[in-house]
Amino acid sequence: MNDVVAAFGLVLVIEGVLYAAAPMVAKAMMKQGLAVPDGQLRAMGLIVLAAGVGVVWLARF
Repeated sequence: MNDVVAAFGLVLVIEGVLYAAAPMVAKAMMKQGLAVPDGQLRAMGLIVLAAGVGVVWLARF
């Protein structure tokens, strides 16, 4: 459970760095995201999810 909490904390840190360092870039990315079809966003999300699982699996191997 500690690993899950630590991983969630790291996600917050990474997102916080983006918003703190380049808020205009974050806003531009959000605007571009609205133009992407739902199916494409879902596919990208699944690919990123699989890559994340792979990275965690390799790190724990």
